[in-house]
Amino acid sequence: MLRQPAAEAAASVAPKRGPPKKRGSYNCGRCGLPKKGHVCPSSGGHALPPRSDHRLRRALSFEEDRSPAAAAEAAEEEVAETAAAAAAAAAEEEVVEVGGGVLPASCLAEVLRRLSPKELMGAAAVCRGWRDCVKRVWRSADELRLSVSPRSQIGFVGSVLHKCAGLTRLMLRMESDVDATLLACVAFSCPNLEAFEIGIGDHAVNRITGDELGRFVAEKRCLSILKVEGCNSLGFLNLYSSSLSMLWLSDLYCISKMVINCPNLKELSFDFTRQENDSTVLVSMMDSLGRTCPRLRNVHIASIRLCNEAVLALASANLRGLRMLSLVLGSKITDAAVAAIVSSYSSLELLDLSGSSISDSGIGMICNVYPQTLSRLLLALCPNITSSGIQFATAQLPLLQLIDCGMSIRDMNSQEESSEENGLLGSESSGELRCQKSPKSKPQSIYQKLIIKHGRLRKLSLWGCSGLDALFLNCPELNDLNLNSCTNLHPERLLLQCSNLKNVHASGCQDMLIGAIRNQVLNEFAAAENHLPCKRLADGSKRVQVPQYPLQPSDDGKQKRLRRTECTVHID
Repeated sequence: MLRQPAAEAAASVAPKRGPPKKRGSYNCGRCGLPKKGHVCPSSGGHALPPRSDHRLRRALSFEEDRSPAAAAEAAEEEVAETAAAAAAAAAEEEVVEVGGGVLPASCLAEVLRRLSPKELMGAAAVCRGWRDCVKRVWRSADELRLSVSPRSQIGFVGSVLHKCAGLTRLMLRMESDVDATLLACVAFSCPNLEAFEIGIGDHAVNRITGDELGRFVAEKRCLSILKVEGCNSLGFLNLYSSSLSMLWLSDLYCISKMVINCPNLKELSFDFTRQENDSTVLVSMMDSLGRTCPRLRNVHIASIRLCNEAVLALASANLRGLRMLSLVLGSKITDAAVAAIVSSYSSLELLDLSGSSISDSGIGMICNVYPQTLSRLLLALCPNITSSGIQFATAQLPLLQLIDCGMSIRDMNSQEESSEENGLLGSESSGELRCQKSPKSKPQSIYQKLIIKHGRLRKLSLWGCSGLDALFLNCPELNDLNLNSCTNLHPERLLLQCSNLKNVHASGCQDMLIGAIRNQVLNEFAAAENHLPCKRLADGSKRVQVPQYPLQPSDDGKQKRLRRTECTVHID
């Protein structure tokens, strides 16, 4: 057996030495400054033992050694350092050269935010600073109104929308044709879109179909407002959305099937084309609204296909929250439809039956049911109503603020004369000549007078009321009066006691009537101070001199002066 020498055995038993010891850090473990010639202010002049890894153990050692007073002092120092950093950041804010001077980038971005998209693209080409500010404006934009010219392509819309990642409201005015490509571009570029509106120009065509529109609405989970014009190519409509609350579609034509399953829909507006060959069935659509849209509050439908059956179907829908109902251009709507409306909906605030065939009896039913809720009543183009029905409505509806009776009180003789002239011109062009009726065969014109006294009425529209020859208004809150084309209104039978009147529309009226209006609302031809004021009787037959009594002084001894607001008479 061989043995190793003793020296070799001792060498083998002795432990191996590790790597040589490294030098300590040349920087202070507390403040990080070089140690050479350095006295650390935070240690009070006492040196700390060298630390191999001062960066990792600096915070731990600092927390272990300091007292509560030192900790409070350190917190104050941290606050001061934070404030100083913020001040330094504000001082170092990016500035942009503007007209030989400098302007903070945030201020320039606020100015650029008020420019149109086309002007923003031009501003981005000024310099690099301006381009950065324009990018900031695009990124922070949440609403965009864009007009697309006929020469622009869909790529222009996509390039603009690509810059607005956070866009929520988009309004497009299209002067070129529209198809499903636009919907796909909007759906891809605006994932968080909440309101979308498409306006169609006079020479543009909307080729979006009902299937494409329904797919777009189903994909946009955040969409709550949708307004589309020129929807004459839909064919059918099948919309399903749980977020949609407002739906406006105009120029609808020949809708074979209409299903609107929007449980949160609150406002619905359908405007159909004025074509006789429109084959849309409104009865089935009205009947389904109660099941698919139970939260409807505002309904507007304009169609010449409206009739009593469609209104009865809407009344049976049982829309309990309905507040505004507008059924326009339904010449087949009579007082029977009004009876169905007032029996089903007792809380209406707005009722628009313009273009219908209701009479004064229908107005009476409206006044009996809505004396405490109705504030706006529109009965334009209703030939069967008279001034008596309008006076009854203003007397029985104390909350009424707007009433429109345009083209309702008309002179039938003038209308017949115009139709006879048109027929005579047509016969002459065809080579035939009809015998004119003798003047004795014409019935005498019957004109009506209108007397309204109301404390809350603010807007009154009597445009085209050619059968009105006397008007007496005592409405202190009235600020807008429309008398356009009131051709037979007598100047001496006009009395306006409306202290807050601001706008009077008198286009197409006689010059003497315009002068009488200006005399009463502008005081251009007012009498001298010595003249006594005059008061006209209700029928306008004569004037009565009213003695001028001195005004009673108030408590402070000062007399109250009546202030008249400035009024504008529009004759163009």
